[in-house]
Parts: sequence; C-alpha cells; structure tokens
Amino acid sequence: MNSNYFNPLSPSKAAFYSAIFPGAGQIYNKKYWKAPIVWGAMGTSIYLYLDNNNEYDRYRTAFKMREAGLQDEFADVVSRNGLISAQKTLKSNRDLALLTTVVFYVLQIVEASVNAHLLQFNTDDNLTFKPTFIPNPIQFEAPKIGLTLKYSF
Repeated sequence: MNSNYFNPLSPSKAAFYSAIFPGAGQIYNKKYWKAPIVWGAMGTSIYLYLDNNNEYDRYRTAFKMREAGLQDEFADVVSRNGLISAQKTLKSNRDLALLTTVVFYVLQIVEASVNAHLLQFNTDDNLTFKPTFIPNPIQFEAPKIGLTLKYSF
C-alpha cells in the first residue's frame, strides 16, 4: 500500500469500533497502549458508580426502616440526620460517577476518530522546522534575530 494512501472511512470506522466496544477504536488505530487506559478509566468510573449505588441503597433502606419504626443496621451508629446526609452524599457521588463514565465513553470515541484523522497527515522530514543562525555580513557587530519560512513542493 502507498504511504500517501488516504482512507476517508478510517475515522468513522475507528469511532464505530470505539462506540461498540470501548478501546476497540484505539486498537484499530494501532495505538495498543491506549486501550488499557480507556479500560481502566471506564472500569474505575463504573466501579465507583456501582459502589456508591450499593451504599446508597443500604442507607436508603435503613432510613425507610427507621421511618417505619423498625430496627435497621445503623440503629446504634448513625442518627436520622446522618442517614439523610449519607443518602445525599452517596447519591451525588453516584450521579457524578455516572456522568464521568459517559464523558469517558464519549471522549474515547472522539479520541479514536481524531487519531485516525491525524494518522493520515503527511509527517515526512520535508515538513520539519529547522531554526538556523545566518550572520549578516554587512552589519557584523550587531546580531539580528528574524524568521524565515521556506517551503517546497
């Protein structure tokens, strides 16, 4: 295959693969080291969501039992206001973890698509930036600083 080959469907394939399975777009782009980062970020945020949701359910159940006049698991440890406060905090943390999961999911799709676009750009040595110092033979005593851009096709 030619090194100047341009595949316009490559970014959409990468985005599609990432949408189906997080990290698959990064693997499609041959950026294998990014997939574990995606999995770690998504896994951590999903774990935090599930953990906060389970704890919220525990405190919510205890609050409902206490309001009904029944004995709950936190009867001697946490006050009624403590149960209310814990529910608010855990619900907020759960919702934030869900939002974080969605943001990571969208970002990894966008990253795979953008990376597929950038892989198709020409990055050969003719496009490098080479600063050089060119002395002025007429005014040798006072060095000047300037910028010259050269490009060729």
